[in-house]
Amino acid sequence: MIARVHGDAIAGGSDIALCCDIIIMNEKARIGYPASRVWGCPTTAMWVYRLGAEKAKQMLFTGDLITGAIAREIGLIFQSVPLEKLDETVNQLVNRIKSVPKNQLMMMKMMVNQTYANMGLTSTQTIATLFDGMARHSPEVIWFKKRAEEFGFKQAVAERDSGDPILGNK
Repeated sequence: MIARVHGDAIAGGSDIALCCDIIIMNEKARIGYPASRVWGCPTTAMWVYRLGAEKAKQMLFTGDLITGAIAREIGLIFQSVPLEKLDETVNQLVNRIKSVPKNQLMMMKMMVNQTYANMGLTSTQTIATLFDGMARHSPEVIWFKKRAEEFGFKQAVAERDSGDPILGNK
């Protein structure tokens, strides 16, 4: 499965993209999981598998968004291209892959996926799902929801992402 990311892939959108086999992204589109600041944990855990522990921690501890170009530089995605070249680039890769026998593709995909399974992906995703549920019911989330109701979602997000301490973290 090839993810062709033309616009922002944020929070759950990043989960969907990162679960694909290969990602080609518009170099100016953004990817990230800002909900990791308050209100979520990426249940797929693919940040760790694609980036390694240190870079995954940096992305998830900050909730920062990065462009497709930076995502390519740090190894999060396979390739980033200008938006006007996205379709052509994806089609070239699809045509290249189509020339490989299906049984060969099946074996390669199963081997890579089995490696992830042996590394603990399933149990990691289970605990990430539990943590996601817990993260959605913390005092900070109650604060975030109240701010969104009172001042609007955009304002609550701006406050959450400002870098200032959040209620209970002062």
